[in-house]
Order: sequence, then C-alpha cells, then structure tokens
Amino acid sequence: MMIDASIGTAKLLIWEDFLNQTEADSWFEHFNSTVQWQSEQVKVFGKIYDQPRLTALYADEERSYTYAGLTLKAFCFTEKMKLLKSEIEDLTGHHYNSCLFNLYRNEKDSNGWHADDEPELGPTPVIASLSLGATRRFHIKHKTDKTLKQSIDLKHGSLLLMGGRSQLDFKHQLPKTRTPKASRINLTFRYIFEGL
Repeated sequence: MMIDASIGTAKLLIWEDFLNQTEADSWFEHFNSTVQWQSEQVKVFGKIYDQPRLTALYADEERSYTYAGLTLKAFCFTEKMKLLKSEIEDLTGHHYNSCLFNLYRNEKDSNGWHADDEPELGPTPVIASLSLGATRRFHIKHKTDKTLKQSIDLKHGSLLLMGGRSQLDFKHQLPKTRTPKASRINLTFRYIFEGL
C-alpha cells in the first residue's frame, strides 16, 4: 500500500511493505557483506572529520558523483542490484542509473541537514530511498517556511520516493539518536546526468 506523505512542494510517497520481512532480511545480509563500503572524510568549517557513516556509489557505467566536497567513483552495478533497481523503477515510474549506499552502523551514525540538489542530478531530482535494517527517523523541513516540516519512521523494507521540489525547496536529515540502534543500510537510487 502506498502512503502519500507529501508536504508543500515536496512529493513524498512511501511503500512501507515494499519488501516483506524475509526479502528485506536477505537483502540486508547481502549488501552488508558484499558492498565495497568506504569511510570518507569531509571538511566542516575548515576541519577534517570522518563521515559518520560508510558509503559506496554504484552505477550502470563508470561515473562519479560529487557532494559535500567529496567525489565518489562508482563501482558497476551487480546483476542482483540491477534486478532490485528494475523492481523499484517499475513501481515508481522513474529510471535510475546510480545508487548511493549508506551504512549507518549504530545510533551514532547520521546524515545532517542537506538537499540532494547537485547540478548533475538535473533540475528536479527524484530519489528512491530503500531502507534495510533498524528503523530510523527521517526529518524533512522547508528551507524558509518553518511551518512545513515532518518526521517519518523509515522501517525495514520500506521505500520512500522523494520527488517534486523536495530537493529544491526542502532539506532532510537522518540524525543521531540516544536510543541504541542496530545497523541500517539505505539505498538511494538517483539519475546522474553527464556533462551538467
């Protein structure tokens, strides 16, 4: 069942049961053990910090993606990744040529306020976000209108589609928590345009 959680100009659609428990468990174990996870460093106010999560970029061909001062070079999609991507494309009606994987190892790992609005994602980016593992709370807020904000619990096997002007008018985050959390893997499928 699809839930429409849109807010303002941000189109947010959620399929809480995109994968059943068995499927989600299987994908989590597969990606946890096979993805080529990397620890990256970011510069914040002139200081270098370890990014508070592990990441990996996969794509349909050799390409790179730059965000927050980092440039990631893509590994090629595996056949299993292509099958999952195809299922998500069929459901959402959008095509994706890359996927940024995030591994949140525990409650201390996070992703601060940001928008996926890099030029190479095009004028109105669409992001399909698949959650595996521990439930974490996702926050989204308008960049200027403080009344437009909400929180969504992203559960094991759920799929969130962010479309409309969600990346242009809003920011989102996955904050640290005080409650102990097991690992969570997040797949963010997107389309990277060449030459932008």
